[in-house]
Amino acid sequence: MATAQSERIFVLPGDQIDPSLIPSHPKKALRLGPGLRHIPPNELVPTVAGQLVTDPRKNSIWVEYNGGRYVPTVGDLVIGTVHHSATDYFYVTLSSYTSNAILPQLAFEMATKKTRPNLNPGALVYARVCLANRHMDPELECVSPSTGKADGLGPLNGGMLFEISLGMARRLLMRKSVEEGKVVVLEELGAAGLAFETAVGRNGKIWVNSEKTKTVLLVGRAVKETDEKSLTVDQQKKLVRKLVREMS
Repeated sequence: MATAQSERIFVLPGDQIDPSLIPSHPKKALRLGPGLRHIPPNELVPTVAGQLVTDPRKNSIWVEYNGGRYVPTVGDLVIGTVHHSATDYFYVTLSSYTSNAILPQLAFEMATKKTRPNLNPGALVYARVCLANRHMDPELECVSPSTGKADGLGPLNGGMLFEISLGMARRLLMRKSVEEGKVVVLEELGAAGLAFETAVGRNGKIWVNSEKTKTVLLVGRAVKETDEKSLTVDQQKKLVRKLVREMS
């Protein structure tokens, strides 16, 4: 069985996927990620070219690819830009040329009609997709439905936003981004003594914040260069050493 840790298989649109590659957890429903379409009763067909990846623990399968347009999927962590607000909702842009997502103004930790956040157009927000289908605009939330806590979600104040590929965003969001995603650039920057915080959106965005503007720019440059040049682990380490020397 292909796993997110051990093997990746390249697929093209319309390819037939071997049933043995599809995870089958006895207690969890199969979760389809981006790049796949279900044809009843039990056929899965790739809709994009990329690497077929499975995660048996989550009983999920998807096609990892860099190009194309972001398609909201339930559970995705995203970074959105507030477009405008109405009486009960914020309308949030997740990517260019797509309809806005809906973010209820009470979908924040401890939010009431008196304490809900005041987000102006252009404000950034870190949210989770809680509703997504092809017939409705996606809906977002900034609070865990089980705990009522923000769990790191909510408005993103200060910092800078950088565009990255969808594939890079997925790699950074992996539970073990170093071992599975082969991305060490952020860990290396932290080990070099740089103090910063980040938020990664599955919609191809990374937010970086620090007390020093030079640090924000350096982190953003390092991540984008790693992404655009498809740097290996060793190359990422060399890049970090180079950038830190230039900053000193």
